Amino acid sequence: MKKSKIVDYPSRHESFEDWFQTPLGRSMLADQRRFLDQKLARLTGARQLQVSVSHRIPLANGTDFSQKVMTTPKWFTSIPDGVVVCDADELPFPGDSMDLVVLHHTADFSPYPHQALREAARVLRGEGMIAVVGFNPVSVWGLRRLISRHHAGPWGGRFLMRGRMEDWLHLLGFQVDVSVTRFFRLPLQRSGRKASGRFGERLTVSGLLPVGAYYCILAKKRVSACIPRRAAWRQNNVMGIPGTGTVSASRGCPPQSLNHPED
Repeated sequence: MKKSKIVDYPSRHESFEDWFQTPLGRSMLADQRRFLDQKLARLTGARQLQVSVSHRIPLANGTDFSQKVMTTPKWFTSIPDGVVVCDADELPFPGDSMDLVVLHHTADFSPYPHQALREAARVLRGEGMIAVVGFNPVSVWGLRRLISRHHAGPWGGRFLMRGRMEDWLHLLGFQVDVSVTRFFRLPLQRSGRKASGRFGERLTVSGLLPVGAYYCILAKKRVSACIPRRAAWRQNNVMGIPGTGTVSASRGCPPQSLNHPED
C-alpha cells in the first residue's frame, strides 16, 4: 500500500511567485490584471479582499473600494499595511465583511481548495462579488502539467476543472455571471505571442474550444429571503372548519445543509 506523498505547499507558493517574474509569467499576470480591471471597474464598496499565494502579486487595482486587504500564507520581516498573514482556508475576518473577494490561483495551491472557497463565501456579504482565477486543465497548459516531471512554477498547482468550480459556487449560493478561459500562448518562455494568441482567440470566438491557459469566474452571492416566523396559534383563537378540523403550525427558515462533491 502506497503512502500518500506530503506536498510542500510553502515551497510551491514561493516557486509560483518566482515564476511570475519570468517573461511568460509577467505576460499572464498582465492579461489577468487587464481582464479583472475591465470587469470589476464599476464595482464600489467598503472592502476588497484578495487571497493569493503572495501579497506581491496584486490584482484588481482599478476598483474603487475604501479598503483593500490582501492575504499571504507566509510571514515576512517587513509586511506592508493592509496585508494579513493567514491560510486561505482559515480567514481571520468576520462573516459578511467584504464586498469583493478575489481568489488568485487560491484553489490551485491550497491543501483544502473547497474549504478555501467556503471561507471566501463566508466573509463575502450578500450580493457581493467573487472572482476566481485558476489554471485550466483542458488546455495545452494542462497537458504540460501532466507530462511535467517537476512541480516548479505553475506545474505544482492542481488545475481544477472550471465546471467543478462553478458547481461548488452554485452549492454555496452563488450566481455565475461570467465564466471564460483566457491567455492562449503556449507554455513556453519563447512561444510566439501573436501567432498563438490569435489562433486561440479565433477558437474561442467561434465557440469551438475553451482552451485558454487560465479561467476566470465572476459570481454574485445570492441572498435567500427568510420567511418570517409566525407566532404559534392559541387554541382559543383558532376557528374550526367543519369536516377538516383545525391545524396549527408555524414554519421558519431551517438552516440549509450543503452536500458538496468530493474534492
